[in-house]
Amino acid sequence: MASEESTHPVFRQNGISYLEIPALKLNESSMFYRSVFGWKIGRDSSSPSFEDGTGHVIGHWNTELPVAGKAGIVPYIYVDSVDDTLEKIIHSGGEIVKLPYREGNLRVATFLDPAGNLLGIWQS
Repeated sequence: MASEESTHPVFRQNGISYLEIPALKLNESSMFYRSVFGWKIGRDSSSPSFEDGTGHVIGHWNTELPVAGKAGIVPYIYVDSVDDTLEKIIHSGGEIVKLPYREGNLRVATFLDPAGNLLGIWQS
């Protein structure tokens, strides 16, 4: 019988599975990602953890990491609707950096989360 650990979707050979996201205010960042993307948030408010909408990526927000801003790696999150998600981003304290644009048959946009980290969203 396989253990829960070996069958959890986060355990994928060579897949990105854990992130530490820089944050200025833990509650503000965790509520942003829950409100905008529906991520599951752990109960420990002193060190909130998350699980993304697929269960393939887990992690924590970290106030000791410098905010990457526009200088770091830019992760992109797949969404059903770029336009609807941008509305949620603005309503939840984020800021649009690049309005939706076409990249082949995709629609893509970038934004800053409340801490100032640059991320992207895309839909097919």
